[in-house]
Amino acid sequence: MALIVQKYGGTSVGDPDRIKNVARKVKAAVESGDQIIVVVSAMSGETDRLTGLASQMQTRPNSREMDVLLSTGEQVTISLLSMALHDIDCPAKSYTGSQVKILTDDQHTRARIKDIDAQKIQHDLDQGKVVIVAGFQGVNEKGCITTLGRGGSDTTAVALAAALKADECQIYTDVDGVYTTDPRVVPEAKRMEKITFEEMLEMASLGSKVLQIRSVEFAGKYKVPLRVLSSFKEGPGTLITFEESEVEEPIVSGIAFNRDEAKLTVTRVPDTPGIAYKILGPVSEANIEVDMIIQNTGTDGHTDFTFTVHKRDYDKALEILQETAKAMGAESVTGDDKIVKVSIVGVGMRSHAGVASTMFETFSKEGININMISTSEIKISVVIDEKYLELGVRALHTAFGLDAEQAIQE
Repeated sequence: MALIVQKYGGTSVGDPDRIKNVARKVKAAVESGDQIIVVVSAMSGETDRLTGLASQMQTRPNSREMDVLLSTGEQVTISLLSMALHDIDCPAKSYTGSQVKILTDDQHTRARIKDIDAQKIQHDLDQGKVVIVAGFQGVNEKGCITTLGRGGSDTTAVALAAALKADECQIYTDVDGVYTTDPRVVPEAKRMEKITFEEMLEMASLGSKVLQIRSVEFAGKYKVPLRVLSSFKEGPGTLITFEESEVEEPIVSGIAFNRDEAKLTVTRVPDTPGIAYKILGPVSEANIEVDMIIQNTGTDGHTDFTFTVHKRDYDKALEILQETAKAMGAESVTGDDKIVKVSIVGVGMRSHAGVASTMFETFSKEGININMISTSEIKISVVIDEKYLELGVRALHTAFGLDAEQAIQE
């Protein structure tokens, strides 16, 4: 008997028929001999509806009351799923985050889990029941409802799996696994049987939207095996594992990209110690996250400084940078929000030389200019003009042999 935590997202429980479909999948898992904990999100569209209601009450809704409001979305889902399971003779019991007691800190709308009391859940499992837990929510030490922010339901599932030492945490979504790249861009993309946590962390941080990075970090920290599966299509999905394959890994496992990038450059700033802080300090103080950074070698006592931010922060960052540049006597400030970041990821890069040159040669043959480059042990990221995104990703996918059948790790 294995203990499995299954998480179903908003599209998987988007209407009564889909909730009944989830109930049938859960019952099948129980009948195979497993103990099952189910974590669910709010029905698709429900969080947006509730947020819209809040905005009609208050321009900037009170964060504590937003948590009270938004937590009701998952409460609806857990009760409906429990009813659906009872209807097909599968004993089940639902819990809100506060009923379980998923204890969090006091940061409303973006709380972090501190502890989980697993006693009630374990008792119900021992009684042969399916336990259904509302994702995305918890309770602080004052007894106030809290929510976990973006990706919160995935985090709830992983945290429960860690607390109860589950054999696997299965994330059910609208895709049937992790692909070598987005199949909408490269139809030849292949589903991977396995991927390491290192690789999945990089893919998630670089733009792959299959899993939220926070849940992957949590799973890696507590050694929780993750599997990504489809709610709508049968199959083994993709296992995210801690161990690299005993057989030789492919050089590159996947290609990620992020369309939400913008680039800012300040030219001919004084090349003096602390110049990076003087430029980026005001940007950071405005709560704008900086991604890639390049500072050119100084000439004549001056240097050029380029960095990227999220596209939503572009206008604000540009305004701040213009003021900063004027104060330090820089020559000019330029920006470009028509760029994308493309990254290759693979633990196999550790033991193979020439990966970067293959990437650069591929872009050169396609006439794609590289604006910025960033590297780590298992990834290389470049910034290119957004008009070349699909061409670049397709070319790299072919160049690194990901179109071929060996991309799938049997």
